[in-house]
Amino acid sequence: MAQHVAQPTATTPALPATLPLKAIAPWAVFFGILMLVLLYFVGAEQGATAVVSGSGVHEWVHDARHLLGFPCH
Repeated sequence: MAQHVAQPTATTPALPATLPLKAIAPWAVFFGILMLVLLYFVGAEQGATAVVSGSGVHEWVHDARHLLGFPCH
């Protein structure tokens, strides 16, 4: 026997689907860390805290530095 599923009407509004926080949290942490790493490479690499020697990273992110307002020279 099939169960009856109520269809939305004027008296029973449709509710939006919910996504549990446990499903979002790992992705939010992952993308947050990714954004911090990208921000580091664009904003601070080739400075006093350089992780990569040489000027390769600086040249790759040079235009992004200017676009985002980071001084580099």
